[in-house]
Amino acid sequence: MMTSQSFTVTQPTRICFGENSINDLAALVEDLGGSKVFIVVDPGVKNAGLLARVTAPLEKNKIPFEVYDKVDPEPGLKLADDGAKLAKKAKCDCVIGVGGGSAMDVAKAISILLTNGGKAVDYIGLGMIKKPGVPKIMVPTTAGTGAEVTFTAVFINEKTKSKAGMNGDHLYPEAAVLDPALTVSMPPHITATTGIDALTHALESYVSTQAHTISEMYALEAIDLISNNLGEAYANGDNMEARSNMLLGSLLAGKALATAGVGLVHAMAYPLGGMFGIPHGLANAVLLPYVMAYNIIGNPAKFAVLAEIMGQKTEEMSLRDAAEASVEAVYRLNQDVGIPSSLADLKIPKNKIPEMAKIALTVKRPVENNPRKPSLEDVIRIYETAMDGWE
Repeated sequence: MMTSQSFTVTQPTRICFGENSINDLAALVEDLGGSKVFIVVDPGVKNAGLLARVTAPLEKNKIPFEVYDKVDPEPGLKLADDGAKLAKKAKCDCVIGVGGGSAMDVAKAISILLTNGGKAVDYIGLGMIKKPGVPKIMVPTTAGTGAEVTFTAVFINEKTKSKAGMNGDHLYPEAAVLDPALTVSMPPHITATTGIDALTHALESYVSTQAHTISEMYALEAIDLISNNLGEAYANGDNMEARSNMLLGSLLAGKALATAGVGLVHAMAYPLGGMFGIPHGLANAVLLPYVMAYNIIGNPAKFAVLAEIMGQKTEEMSLRDAAEASVEAVYRLNQDVGIPSSLADLKIPKNKIPEMAKIALTVKRPVENNPRKPSLEDVIRIYETAMDGWE
């Protein structure tokens, strides 16, 4: 352990976790001073009937609300701008994001726009947000992004076709309600992609150059929970214990990434979303084992720990073999839950790889956090390997 480390940890979000915790939503709104709520919800969540679980306690306590259900899987900046206009017109003073990372990111941005003014594009980058937003409450219905406890909101810039994020402490939600019962209706393929997305957050934050004692604590517990429960949640969505463990794992992974950052997997996933509309969780899931294989020599001891946490028998292995076993464990988990094994399976054109690699290297913070410093040729090679798939 490095006792000479220097780090800063900001964790302002109030967390309400547990089955049926959604029933306390109205009291939470009132406690935060909200009088009229703007609900940002994934259309799929609304169609699944989960929105009624969220609005019921508000209706019971006579708290008025407006619903904004125009969220896309890969949201553009215009969604935040349009939502803010509607929320301002309706005189809403509290925002609730319900769904996956897309809905929560849009909700966070709307909260900021209501008090800071301007357009969403004005706040892309780090430290661009000057004032707190209106109170925002996140209600995840997937166990994946951890957006309920992070200071980031990611969007596609419609003009440049690239993905970029708002980043700043004012984006931390004031509260998050994590009710495992709201994740039960997730279909298997969403359970899989969001679950590996959460695993990616935990793995990348653990090996990040910015990792420290607190982030590692969150990351390792998240990896344990996710790797030991994703298969069961995927195979039997009604397994409440597996669903609870996955939601907790996703939360802890979100805390890990918020304190230590993510790495090259995320940088390389951005072009897949911006150029081809591949959902973020799916892009991360497909790329994860290939980037891990590249990164091993950057910190083999940590990758060996990952293998052990994920159930690999490493006692008789060399350090290098143990580290490589972590890649095998992730690839096997991907196979178990139906993740495509290559970029070719996602119909990504091979001739776009050089362009994708150049864009990936512009995502500076994840690239800087990575345990191995990639060149353009390195990134191209990883994409090419991921295109062909494992032998």
